[in-house]
Amino acid sequence: MSATIRVGLADDQELIRLGLRMILEVQPDIEVAAEAADGREAIAAAGGVDVMLMDVRMPHLDGIAATEAIVASADAPRVLVLTTFDLDEYAFAAIRAGASGFLLKDARPDELLAAIRAVHAGDAALAPSVTRRLMAQFAGAPATPRRDGAALEALTPREREILAAIAEGLNNDELAERFFLSPSTIKTHIGRLLHKLGARDRVQLVILAYESGLAG
Repeated sequence: MSATIRVGLADDQELIRLGLRMILEVQPDIEVAAEAADGREAIAAAGGVDVMLMDVRMPHLDGIAATEAIVASADAPRVLVLTTFDLDEYAFAAIRAGASGFLLKDARPDELLAAIRAVHAGDAALAPSVTRRLMAQFAGAPATPRRDGAALEALTPREREILAAIAEGLNNDELAERFFLSPSTIKTHIGRLLHKLGARDRVQLVILAYESGLAG
């Protein structure tokens, strides 16, 4: 990835895109490289960006379908879903489609910037209030069998503990404190979890933990 984070803005409201552009373009490490008014335009623009800010509800092709198409491509950018406070199943579906996180559209500028930098670095960005609703949804649903069950069985007891703690929403420093490990060791464990489970990022680890019954 380039030193400057190339960001794409996918939202059918021009005023929203203008507001985002104003926030991002004053950052020395971020440039707005593309804009899209619907999902089709977002897919077409994805090859030239590192992080795509994706609205969920757009005409012609929604953000869910666009996210799924984008992350399935070679050298796919990260997708960060922006949604309204009234989160619904569409945003959950976008996360399942491969988005690296989501934020509320009323997030503070510093939260937005931190989220962009986090997903660009390969981490996840989850709005705390939205995360609670996501976790509640998974906690209320029965665990479902998965094709990667063999991979779960291959995890060490410590890796399973860390995976469950990640599903609680703990960050790396909190994980290090809970397990009496250094932050670098935590990063190593997370890297192994991503590799063993074939997960793209932390969001997928959270979903996997809930679906497999390790959390909730």
